[in-house]
Amino acid sequence: MSRRTAEAEIAAGRVTVNGEAAKLGDKIDPDADTVMWNGREVRAAVGKKIYIMLNKPVGVVSTMSDERGRKCVAELVSSVGARVFPIGRLDMYSDGLLLMTNDGEVAHRAAHPSGGGEKIYRVTLSGEVSDDKLAALGSPVTITERDGGKYTVAPCPTRRVYRDGMKTVVEMTLHEGRNRQIRRMCEALDLKIMRLTRISECGIELGSLPTGSWRHLKNDEIKKLLRI
Repeated sequence: MSRRTAEAEIAAGRVTVNGEAAKLGDKIDPDADTVMWNGREVRAAVGKKIYIMLNKPVGVVSTMSDERGRKCVAELVSSVGARVFPIGRLDMYSDGLLLMTNDGEVAHRAAHPSGGGEKIYRVTLSGEVSDDKLAALGSPVTITERDGGKYTVAPCPTRRVYRDGMKTVVEMTLHEGRNRQIRRMCEALDLKIMRLTRISECGIELGSLPTGSWRHLKNDEIKKLLRI
């Protein structure tokens, strides 16, 4: 199950360690402790660690299943031969690089906002974007929530790579990675996103991988991921 689902099961009291109810944050020794879930013993998976990249298309959700019946990334990586899960998320309306693995520890470290794994996005914006707006994207931006709450996101270095009067293409580098951060930043600055593509994460480049395809990470790419 996903980390989020596992935490919900623990919070609901369905997981025990050596006969006692588990708590979030508990640590165990897989070789010495007995973990039970709904009366069934849980054992650590044994097998080769797998690290892949997927070029996720628009319209696919970054989950292994979806209660609303939407297409999931699990369908695109069914040929991997093992159950892998996404490192972090890429929203349904964005496309590009999505790293996936069966290594839970690495996935947690790389996806955590404090992990230091920078992400680079190519963003197509509608119309001509002024130098002032580009500078604002590279500065702290205050986001207003629907309930009126506010928070400020860290600066996101931004550079223009193309413009033709109808659209402006920029590259934005995220170090913080809050939920839908780029979309919320652009909304706060009255910028309309036409396309949002992740092209790099943790120093690993998407390159020319076709949309909807996946491949195993190369050894040097795995090393970059393991350094996070």
